[in-house]
Amino acid sequence: MNFSFNYRFTFLFLLFLNIIPNLNAQTPNSLKTAYKDDFLIGAALNKDYFLEKDPVANTIIVNNFNSITAENVMKSALIHPSYGKYDFELADKFVAFGQKNKMQIIGHTLIWHSQLSKYAELINNEANMRAFMKEHIETVAGRYAGKIKSWDVVNEALNEDGSMRKSVFYTLLGENFIKEAFELAAKADPQAELYYNDYNIEQPAKRAGAIKIIKDLKEKGIKIDGVGIQGHWSIKSLPLAEIEASIIAFSELGVKVAFTELDLTVIPNPWDLEGAEVSQDFRKFVGDPKMNPYPKKLPEPIQNSLSKNYQDLFKLFLKHKDKISRVTFWGVNDGSSWLNNWPIQGRTNYPLLFDRNYQPKPALEAVLGLKK
Repeated sequence: MNFSFNYRFTFLFLLFLNIIPNLNAQTPNSLKTAYKDDFLIGAALNKDYFLEKDPVANTIIVNNFNSITAENVMKSALIHPSYGKYDFELADKFVAFGQKNKMQIIGHTLIWHSQLSKYAELINNEANMRAFMKEHIETVAGRYAGKIKSWDVVNEALNEDGSMRKSVFYTLLGENFIKEAFELAAKADPQAELYYNDYNIEQPAKRAGAIKIIKDLKEKGIKIDGVGIQGHWSIKSLPLAEIEASIIAFSELGVKVAFTELDLTVIPNPWDLEGAEVSQDFRKFVGDPKMNPYPKKLPEPIQNSLSKNYQDLFKLFLKHKDKISRVTFWGVNDGSSWLNNWPIQGRTNYPLLFDRNYQPKPALEAVLGLKK
């Protein structure tokens, strides 16, 4: 009998005996309790989590998080798979889970060039793309009006140098697509907070591009409430100075700052290797032990480094808690992290605060220890 089964069997037995708190209990050592006076603590949920398929996972989620983000089920390809057709089944259940557990619900995302409806990818003229955006935002944001706390309205519109990504939206509508998306979202749900969300916008050049987007919207009188810094970082190069500079720079624009997709990879990526190109085909690295150095267990020195990085990061968050609305982890435990399969399939990564058996890691204790 493996450890995972043993753990679940013991947990369920103790739960039956009422030795473990019920699923709605709030334990003193939970993340949301520790940081309740600072900012929201969130997690991105896949469908297995909000369908409550695993009581152990459910307890971890309900005890530790007061905000949830739709990991995939609100993305265009899933919620709006073809022209005139919507599939709200899973998105409705995600929202219902958040409502039941009195969590703030984050919609992710309305306009994104990736995981886009296939038919939308083929749109080749301005009028049809504008019609798609209008119908999609009005239908999706309108359906959940009053239920969604905030929307990632536009996701990843920038290149690394801060210029506009040549997405299908930009190609057909120019920079104006961002303005139109925010205007439509504000009309569809006037109560929701509206965010621009992107990765690497803590880096100076890309940060400048995000600042330009925010300034342009504000100068035009268009509602934008916040900016989401995704926070997909590595324990080898956590950019604390740039993160702090970005928190300050964005908050000076009069918007909230959220960390929306936080995880810290502990294993190398192909571009970490000398001479590796980001644009190359990474399939050749599948099965390469150099790219999957810890297939069975995370060595203690690496575990300690992960803990130290998370501790340093949350120290920074606490320093600027007056500017930060939310810190959301992209996943619940190591086993469900997207980083096990990106950018190389079939690896074993350890980027979150709970291990594959939902046991707390030293990194969790390091984060909680800051509040003791």
